[in-house]
Amino acid sequence: MRSAWRLGDLTSSEVLAQRAPLQVVNKVSRIKQAAGALRTTLPEDSEAHLIWVPGRIEIAGKHTDYAGGRSLVAATEQGFVMVVVPRSERKILVLDAAAELSFEFDLDEDPSIPHDSWQAYPVTVARRLGQNFPELSRGAHISFVSNLPAAAGLSSSSALIVGFYLALATVNCLSDRDDYRQAIPTLEALAGYLGAMENGYPYGALEGTRGVGTFGGSEDHTAILCARPGSIVQYSYSPVRFETTIRLPKELVLVIAGSGVRAEKTGAAKADYNRLSLLSQDVARLWREATGRNLADLGSILAADFEAATEFRSLLGPIEDPGLAADELQERFEHFRQESEVIVPKAAAALETRDLDQFGRWIDQSMKLAETLLGNQVPETSFLAARARQLGAVAASAFGAGFGGAVWALVSRSDPETFKEHLNECYRTAFPQHEEAAAFRVTDAGPPAMEIQPQP
Repeated sequence: MRSAWRLGDLTSSEVLAQRAPLQVVNKVSRIKQAAGALRTTLPEDSEAHLIWVPGRIEIAGKHTDYAGGRSLVAATEQGFVMVVVPRSERKILVLDAAAELSFEFDLDEDPSIPHDSWQAYPVTVARRLGQNFPELSRGAHISFVSNLPAAAGLSSSSALIVGFYLALATVNCLSDRDDYRQAIPTLEALAGYLGAMENGYPYGALEGTRGVGTFGGSEDHTAILCARPGSIVQYSYSPVRFETTIRLPKELVLVIAGSGVRAEKTGAAKADYNRLSLLSQDVARLWREATGRNLADLGSILAADFEAATEFRSLLGPIEDPGLAADELQERFEHFRQESEVIVPKAAAALETRDLDQFGRWIDQSMKLAETLLGNQVPETSFLAARARQLGAVAASAFGAGFGGAVWALVSRSDPETFKEHLNECYRTAFPQHEEAAAFRVTDAGPPAMEIQPQP
C-alpha cells in the first residue's frame, strides 16, 4: 500500500533523517525548499508525496530512438525534487520554488501556453491524461526544485514531463485503473507513452494531442524511468525494449561538461532538432515507396533487410521534391545504420568485457559521425570531447539533441575533481564567452525516477 508523508515532515531535517530512505541523501535542502513553498498556504498535516526525477546521459545512440534504433543511457544524480499535495478541486498549482514562480490552471480548461515556457509541460501532461483517461478527479499542488541545469543536454524537459505525470498519476491512483493497466502494462510501455505525450503522437489506442512541438522519441523518458544505479542500460525503441545492462567499472565515474550553449528542444534549436527527425521519416517513406514494403522506420527497415544500406542510394531514384537531397538522405541513413546497428552494440560489448580502449574508440567514432554525418555538433562540444580524451578520459562524447548542450567523460574515480577543473580551465580559455553559463559536475550513474515513500 502506498504511504504518504505529512507536509510538515518534509520541512524537518530531523524527520527526514529518521524516516527517509537512502535516496534522500544529498536532497534534504531541496526537499525542504520545495515543501516549504507549499507549507506557507497549506496545513502541515496535509498528505504529501515526494517524487524524484533525474536527468539522463546518453552514452551512445545519437538521434536513433525516434527512428526505431537503440541507445546506451544512464540517469544522473542531479534532477528534480517534487512535493505533491492532492487537492479536491480540479485545479493544478505548480510552483518553481527556487525561482519563486507559480502557475495555476483548471483541468477542465485548455490554457494557451507558449511552447518555449516551462508551463507548457504540466499543461501538456494534464491535457493528455484528461483525454486518454477521462474522469481524473483530483488536481494537485506541485512544488519543485531542481539542480539539473535547463537546456544543457541532460533532458530537463523530458524530466519535467515524467515528473508532472508521476505527480498527477500518484494523486489520482492512475495505476489502479483497469483501462490504464491494459493500455500501459509495463514501465517500458509507460516510457513509450510519455515520449508520445511529449511529441503529441498517439500511443496504441490512446489518441494523441498537442505536445510541446518536438518530434523526438522515448529515449529520454526510458532512461529517466528505467535507469539502474551504477549501470548503463541498452534499449531499443518503437516500441521500447530492454536489451542489456552493463555495470560501470567501480574505478570510473562520469564528469559532465556543460558547454553553456543552450540545447533547447523548445527554443532556437528546435527546428534543427526536428529536421533530423523529419529526415529519418523521409528516408523511411522513400524506402516504402521504392520497395512497396510497409516498414515503419529505419530500425524496422534494417531489422528486415540489413543489406538495405548498400541498396539505399539506388532505390532513391530521382527525387522530385526540391526540399530533399539524395546525399543528405543517404548521410542520415548511414549515420543511423552505423550508430544504432554497429556502434551501440560494439561499445556495449567492449564495456561489458572491460576492454576500455576499444570502448573509447567506438565512442570516438560516434562523436566523429555526429560531426560529419549527423551535423548536430557545435565547436564547443567538439572541443570538450576532444580535450577530455587528451586529458586522459577513457571515453568522451557529446550527447542529447545536439546543437549545444553537454559532453560526458568517463574518468578515473581517484581524482575526478582535478580532471573536472583541468577540463574547465581549458574550456574557459578557449571559449571565454561561456564562462558564466558553462557548468561542470561529477556524477555516478544514478537511480531512476520514483516516488520516495517514508520508512516506518
